[in-house]
Amino acid sequence: MSLIFDRLRTRSTRGDRTDRADRTDRGPRRAGAAPVGACPYSHGHVHGHLVPEEPPGPAAAPPDTAAAPPETADDHFTDPRQAADFVRQFHREQPAAGDAAARVRAVLDEIDRTGTYEHTPAELAHGARLAWRNAARCIGRLYWRSLVVRDLRHLSSADDIAAECFEHLRTATNEGRIRPVVSVFAPDRPGRPAARIVNQQLIRYAGHPAPDGGWTGDPAGAQLAARARDLGWKCGEEPFEVLPLLVQERPGERPEWYELPEDTTLEVRLSHPEHPWFAELGLRWYAVPAISDMTLEIGGVRYPTAPFNGWYMGTEIGARNLADADRYAMLATVAERLGLDTSHERTLWRDRALVELNVAVLHSFQEAGVTMADHHTESERFLKHIAQEKRLGRPTPADWSWIVPPVSGGLTPVYHRYYDPVDPELRPAFVAREPW
Repeated sequence: MSLIFDRLRTRSTRGDRTDRADRTDRGPRRAGAAPVGACPYSHGHVHGHLVPEEPPGPAAAPPDTAAAPPETADDHFTDPRQAADFVRQFHREQPAAGDAAARVRAVLDEIDRTGTYEHTPAELAHGARLAWRNAARCIGRLYWRSLVVRDLRHLSSADDIAAECFEHLRTATNEGRIRPVVSVFAPDRPGRPAARIVNQQLIRYAGHPAPDGGWTGDPAGAQLAARARDLGWKCGEEPFEVLPLLVQERPGERPEWYELPEDTTLEVRLSHPEHPWFAELGLRWYAVPAISDMTLEIGGVRYPTAPFNGWYMGTEIGARNLADADRYAMLATVAERLGLDTSHERTLWRDRALVELNVAVLHSFQEAGVTMADHHTESERFLKHIAQEKRLGRPTPADWSWIVPPVSGGLTPVYHRYYDPVDPELRPAFVAREPW
């Protein structure tokens, strides 16, 4: 997950193409369908609601005395032990929530009757925030309590999901002052799997194989671009072509596709503070990294459609998305424009080009008013998070290979230490989604 702010909306050239020139609506459009969805919060009827942030509670409280749940029965869609464990944790950390023992009994009874249970809005909000707190690969967990939780569990149709994903992006973008947001749609139920978002991220660029064997655009978006074309999407051959949103309501069904309205996709054009030629490269990147292909698991309940975002750390764009050989592979181009000797590795031309590419990313987001963390500052903040959690008696599991940044890792304080081991069974969590 990433970290992010902005004020200047940089229009992409994709809006200039003939096939989009006559669009006047801002809502999602399905092929052959009228615009759907209304703008929540200020532009129409409300589809869902924001669950307010909860104040932090004490780390521990005396356990309730409810009887332990029975072993999971074959007809239990939701594991009662996981449900009871989560409810107890929720009440320990939110003691004002009431009687934990009574809530555990009610949850176990609901599971016995229906195979699963329904979270209260407060349980959902706290569970989603705990999933971020438990994310071992995220360096930005200091802000876990600030996560905006959009409770959209009553929505399950592709049209409604697309409309609310676009509102998610508007809410998260916040005119550049990026908010961490999760939008939680209907969960899987016994015999009724919930709809899925096909995209890995709500915003991502398409990739197209080039005649010379190379690529135009982002190779990471090639598979989805091909699938969208098969569904009828008309795409160009631009290097930064925003992919449509694909939503699949049921297993085996044809996904519906939706163009992203322009006001949902804030992009930043990249320039360099010292090299005017950098802007001529035509590079840009989007402001909100919203992951959309993971399942949110809370107390045994699985929410397969729960897109979430933080904000970017500069190295995610400058040292990975634009630099990796299997992505935009810009290092050789930047090195050439810098006049570096690329004849052999000992000149460290890759390292020098990488630093300048990251300088450009940080500079451009700052100039555009888009909040972006640098890896040195964010490393210090992560250690502050660990210290806070330790004072509350909680471990902070962390995957060292993800926490240490890909640029100058040895210069950051997160490099020189060990971390609590990662427990793959730790819940709540965002987990890899099982395929249909």
